[in-house]
Amino acid sequence: MNKKIKSVSSRSTSQKALRLNLDDKKYGTIVEIGAGQEVARQFFIAGAAAGTIAKTMSAYDMKFSDAIYGVQDDGRYVSKARVKAMMEQEFDLVVDRLSNIRSRSSRYFTYAATVAAKSFNRNNECHAWCGVRVQMYPGAEPSEITVHVRMFDDNAEAQQQALGVLGVNLIYAAYYYFEEPKKMIDSLTDNMKPNRIEIDSVEFLGPYFEDVDNRAKNIHLIRSWKTRAIMFNPDGSVAVPADMLYKKNVITIRGSFRPVTKLNVDMIEKGQECFYKLEGVDPENTVAIAEISLNDVHGHDAKVPEKDIISRVQLLNSLGYNVMISDYTRYFSLRAYFRQYTQLQIAIVVGTINVKQIFDEDFYRGVEGGILEGFGKLFPDHTRLFVYPEKGEDGQPTDFTEVKVPDHLRFLYRHLLENGFLHGIECSDPELFNIFSREILQLLPHGRGDWEKSLPDGVAEEIIANKFFGYKDKR
Repeated sequence: MNKKIKSVSSRSTSQKALRLNLDDKKYGTIVEIGAGQEVARQFFIAGAAAGTIAKTMSAYDMKFSDAIYGVQDDGRYVSKARVKAMMEQEFDLVVDRLSNIRSRSSRYFTYAATVAAKSFNRNNECHAWCGVRVQMYPGAEPSEITVHVRMFDDNAEAQQQALGVLGVNLIYAAYYYFEEPKKMIDSLTDNMKPNRIEIDSVEFLGPYFEDVDNRAKNIHLIRSWKTRAIMFNPDGSVAVPADMLYKKNVITIRGSFRPVTKLNVDMIEKGQECFYKLEGVDPENTVAIAEISLNDVHGHDAKVPEKDIISRVQLLNSLGYNVMISDYTRYFSLRAYFRQYTQLQIAIVVGTINVKQIFDEDFYRGVEGGILEGFGKLFPDHTRLFVYPEKGEDGQPTDFTEVKVPDHLRFLYRHLLENGFLHGIECSDPELFNIFSREILQLLPHGRGDWEKSLPDGVAEEIIANKFFGYKDKR
């Protein structure tokens, strides 16, 4: 993340905490495990904290923590399941103990965080699950906002401070921006310098957020510069990238998938067949991801509506694919993103036209070392391109070894071929070359037709049922 979004609030962290403290209708508990009590500390520093905080707590010892919150199925302490258990337990306690004593106009909350901060002399993954469970109005059933955070400061003290600011922002947003989920997301890094944290997952749950589409709000994380990419599981739920990619071989294909066609599926499946032939790669230790970039070829946000992106995600999910949405333009940036989480094999499935783009020196404008730097970043370790053919003049698939590149780059192309950085994959049926998404899109407003034959089983039905991409039933 290298841009800074303009803050939605002019209030400092201390001013936000003080405003909450001075409102005696907002009352609750703050429980933090793993990085001190930085959120509670912000409220105490602001003054008048007795008006807001009923209890603060940390339970660092695992036995104590388990005794209070139970043992989660995954057995992990820094996890979504753990932070939800913390929120539920503490919220129920504060309501049970205080609802008959305090004013009926009180709106209760619980903030919880479970953190793996920087360890002494260890290069550990520094991340946290943070959430707030809150009543939006007196007596209401609670709603929840949960976020996953990665911390990039190089010492525990700085990470703790960043989490303290984030926690105040989250509680404040829950009370004052709850009608504008995008504004809530934008405000989470108020009063924080860029690149200190990354928020790669957000979830809104509960009666007040029944109409919130979490897929859309996670896409907004990218446009709000909270992260560079978000992931979806095949069931449509938001995934944490570290959980999906950790110690996995990764094969990905970039596309518009508007809509996903039989050609796209053939590229993925043929790429997987080739990938599984490599040593140490098999379906059990490999994750396949369909990736969609929000950017155009020049690196600018293409301004595609979130509804349109969600339609594509839903169709890919219906076929059982994991989906990644990113703002990456160049393939070497995509590889670097995956390399944060896994040191195993990475394969990127591309079409012949994409290979030509990779060898277009204009594609590397703004890269100091030009095309050579780009290639150095794309192929440094265990990374390969799997090249799908295109239709030749004779109507048959072309040979990937004969892709035409500029003359002065032909030896670079031979180097990649001879050292195994480029692999050719087959097309199962040359008729697939006649499938073009843009032509299908032109036909959708005219109702059902032969275009349905170009799509994988079930995809046409999804488009028709949901009227995706301007489909209109002409019957």
